[in-house]
Amino acid sequence: MTSPDPQSHTPSGRWPSQVKFILGNEGAERFSYYGMKGILTVYLTTVLLMSKDHASSIVHLFGFVNYFMPVLGAWISDRFWGRYRTILWISLSYCLGHAVLACTDLTHSMDSKTMLLYAGLGLIAFGSGGIKPCVSAFMGDQFGPSQRHLLNKAYAAFYWMINLGSTLAFLIIPWVRDTHGYSWAFGIPGIAMGIATIIFYLGTPRYEHVPPSGDPAWLSKVAWLAALLLSITGLILVSLKAPAAFNTSLWAVLTAFTVAVILWSVKLVQSVNAASSPLDLSAFSVWWYGLLRWFGSRFRNFSGPITEKFTPVAADQGLSYGRILSVFAMVPVFWALFDQTFSTWVLQGGQMKKYLLGSYEIGAEQMLSANPIFVLMMVPFTTLVLYPLLGKIATPLRRMAFGMVLAALSFVFVAWLQQRLEAGESLSILWQLLPYLIITMAEVLISTTGLEFAFTQAPKAMKSTITGYWQLTVAVGNLLVVFITAALGGGHGDESVSSGRFMLYAAITAVVAVLFSLIAARYRYRDQLAPEPA
Repeated sequence: MTSPDPQSHTPSGRWPSQVKFILGNEGAERFSYYGMKGILTVYLTTVLLMSKDHASSIVHLFGFVNYFMPVLGAWISDRFWGRYRTILWISLSYCLGHAVLACTDLTHSMDSKTMLLYAGLGLIAFGSGGIKPCVSAFMGDQFGPSQRHLLNKAYAAFYWMINLGSTLAFLIIPWVRDTHGYSWAFGIPGIAMGIATIIFYLGTPRYEHVPPSGDPAWLSKVAWLAALLLSITGLILVSLKAPAAFNTSLWAVLTAFTVAVILWSVKLVQSVNAASSPLDLSAFSVWWYGLLRWFGSRFRNFSGPITEKFTPVAADQGLSYGRILSVFAMVPVFWALFDQTFSTWVLQGGQMKKYLLGSYEIGAEQMLSANPIFVLMMVPFTTLVLYPLLGKIATPLRRMAFGMVLAALSFVFVAWLQQRLEAGESLSILWQLLPYLIITMAEVLISTTGLEFAFTQAPKAMKSTITGYWQLTVAVGNLLVVFITAALGGGHGDESVSSGRFMLYAAITAVVAVLFSLIAARYRYRDQLAPEPA
């Protein structure tokens, strides 16, 4: 697809005009997503009568699939369709998922409700996850070289729109549910997603497009992706339906994947070593080959074999891949904590007294709006005041390391509140404001920075892919919650909402914060390295 070059007509000090369509799309899309997700936990426990552990696992399983799909969406975007067509086409699945979910309240059969729920959540996860990395990267595409200094503020505005949409959703949709039922509560987010798609389409004549690069090895990648997704989904279903068989199933899957990786690695090393000219393989293959050679040389000269065996572009992509993933590997633990605001924190809030603000009741679901409201206040302050004031001291990875510490602290406070509830105290829902404030500051330091980090540190041809890997950290974090819930369940179904479980998450995050700081200290930013090969 071709388009005029809007960048050439936009002054370097102003945002491209088409950015407003992307920001409007993001706000409406996030309203649809969070409007549905905000009422999901209570729907599972009160309508489908699931236990707290079971409901928590379903919410985080949905989170896993939703944030696993960006890898597929980013790959399709970078290699085949391009970002624009990926966003537009996959959004249709998103709209359909909301429509299916709205039908759950139209049947009285519990089995039918459950089947429609899973079908709707699956379509929404595919749609939301598929477009997620493409939208943020597509916005970055609209900025020319002379406008790159505006990206920090642009991504802050992007994140601001996310939280504006979610704030309205958390305040409006629970009220719709209470007054008009779940059909309208699930249906209105679907209407919002339709509006989001229309807003995005209206900017079509103005968009700047980066063409996809193609991928001759697409079939093998699809096979690996499908095998991984099916295996993880199967393990989760086993953990929910037959917990006693979980450990056996886990070891069987791990053994199968280990054998497959070993066989593939041997074939990779043999084919690369036998090549007489530099190869142009995927970033993962390049990085994995370098890692294997690095182990074989007893940890000497990681980059040497890569630059010797691969083309300059492939080598650059492989080396960048490794540097970025070393940072991303620590981030899932944060998301394991943050996404519990939609599950265990809502369930904890259900044990607290609601607060009346005039005639408006603030309960556990409405309290979810505290997070985006705090974000709306914090993002302008950090972007316009704090980061410029701190200058080079506030490097992206230092911000993220401090965010890890704050996340751990928020769960210490939640554990303290839960301990008081377990002792029989009656607490107002307003007590949750402090942990929400703390974890929101952690989110601003980690999530807004992570989007910027993913886009600026990725090679040009991999920007959607690397942004997809950033979303994958959220998927792994949700999967961590599912597995911990399954592994440490005591049989009562309510252990996920306990002071001991909250303290466990706090302790894990504190350890990871230390490891993250060590990795951050050794990371070399892309602008400190040689220019990207053409």
